[in-house]
Amino acid sequence: MGDIRLNRVDQGQTKIKNVPIAVTPEGFWCCPSPVVFQKSHKPQNPLNKTKPSSSPPQPQPKNSVQKKPVPVQVTERRGSASVSASASSRLVVSDDQQCSIGSERASAGTSLAGERVSSRPKIETMPRKVAIEFGEPGTCDMKVVLLGKQGFSVKLSVHRDVLIEKSSFFSEKFSEQSDLSSLQIGDCEDVEIYVEAVGLMYCKEMKQRLMKQNVSRILRILKVAEFLGFSSCVQSCLEYLEAVPWVGDEEEEKVVSTVLQLQGEGIGINPVLKRVSSDVSNVPKDTLSHIIELVLKSNEEKGRREMKSIVLKLLRENNSLPSYARSTDTCNDMIYRSCRSCLDSLLSLFKQAAEPTFAEKPSNERDLVVKHIALEADNLSWLLDILVDKQGADEFALLWANQQELAVLHANLPIVSRYHVSCISGRLFVCIGRGELLPSKETRQLLLQTWLQPLMNDYNWLQHGCRSFDRKLVEEGIGRTILTLPLEDQQSILLSWVGSFLKTGDSCPNLQRAFEVWWRRTFIRPYVENQGNAVSDSSTVSKKDE
Repeated sequence: MGDIRLNRVDQGQTKIKNVPIAVTPEGFWCCPSPVVFQKSHKPQNPLNKTKPSSSPPQPQPKNSVQKKPVPVQVTERRGSASVSASASSRLVVSDDQQCSIGSERASAGTSLAGERVSSRPKIETMPRKVAIEFGEPGTCDMKVVLLGKQGFSVKLSVHRDVLIEKSSFFSEKFSEQSDLSSLQIGDCEDVEIYVEAVGLMYCKEMKQRLMKQNVSRILRILKVAEFLGFSSCVQSCLEYLEAVPWVGDEEEEKVVSTVLQLQGEGIGINPVLKRVSSDVSNVPKDTLSHIIELVLKSNEEKGRREMKSIVLKLLRENNSLPSYARSTDTCNDMIYRSCRSCLDSLLSLFKQAAEPTFAEKPSNERDLVVKHIALEADNLSWLLDILVDKQGADEFALLWANQQELAVLHANLPIVSRYHVSCISGRLFVCIGRGELLPSKETRQLLLQTWLQPLMNDYNWLQHGCRSFDRKLVEEGIGRTILTLPLEDQQSILLSWVGSFLKTGDSCPNLQRAFEVWWRRTFIRPYVENQGNAVSDSSTVSKKDE
């Protein structure tokens, strides 16, 4: 934190009458920031008009418990110029390279613009020493000098008993030498906050004083208060941080990291950290399961759609964490349980809709079954999206490929009731075509065998009655899935497709690209390979003849 020097000076015997620290209009002790220090010292320009030396007094709040703060006087040291002894707080600024006043007056004939641009050096390049004093030396028995890294110092006239009572740091230093009256702390990183922390030692209602501050400043006060052993201030800062809203992830990270760095014994950081952590071990898993269940059972379209999007986005953020920081297997098991539940419900609804007497039921009952079919199909599509993002959808492909009973019932339902199921098949083919899931050869064969024909039967409706259906994407996915199979399987599937395409045209998926690849693999590639082998054999024979 810096060098600490102890000096002996005569102790003041005057009775304490007021708080010897500067107070802002808001009721907080502070000293100006380094930027304010630099701005407060500017080269004097004699061409500027003289401003009045006095200003009208500022009204004080009626409910303020502090006395009217003593104004801070700014004086530039020139020769034997002295500071008025009656000032209880003063700001003294000195510059090692001051410009001569006479030379400034001599150049008054030049233009104002040229004078201000050419003769004034940059403020940040000017070497300076800034000294600030707060308090009334006559009423205090102790001085604390803070040396900041920015090139300025602050002298505080304070009371020994107040510092000993509030700060374990000062109490320890004074107990080592009881007759000390001056203490110097060097290389202070945040002198402004040191001054405010000392001022808070005189405050009875600290919570009210801190309420007007922002989170960033409270964190600065917290660090200094911990160093000074100012336990009541540390506790007040923690109570503030526990109650105030944190704005944005960056501010939350700053609060958590700062609180976790507190080292003092008995500091109650748990109330603050409970905002970001829980003592219950199964909260994440159980809560996620409950949220997914709520979304799956919801019938409200707008809220359901928005919550699906939010949950999917947040789960994608979880997927970006390292594998050791997330329980992938447990989460996948929970999602697959939901998938099986949705499939059972979907199969039951298909059986109801396939009954011969279903058409004779009232329209409201039929509409309810159709709505539930669409709901369960949408649930499965959403769960599939989650599993694809988690790179765990291979089992879903096998689960869907084994739904032969559902595929048989599919043909007995009206297209308007069943087409939602075909959307799931199309989504799976797109994922396989993109390499987002890698099911086994047997699973891919079974998937095409079970669901390609039902998808082709619904294809015309999907193109014109489903807004989310992307024809080109699905056709590319089907073609690429077919081309992952052995050549004989490609042939049987594509020849069957040719017969359907010649009968229905645009009402059938256009798999011409996959057909062309299969054609080249079947008829052209063997010929090219044979030609290459023949050329290789002839060159070998010619070399032997030579």
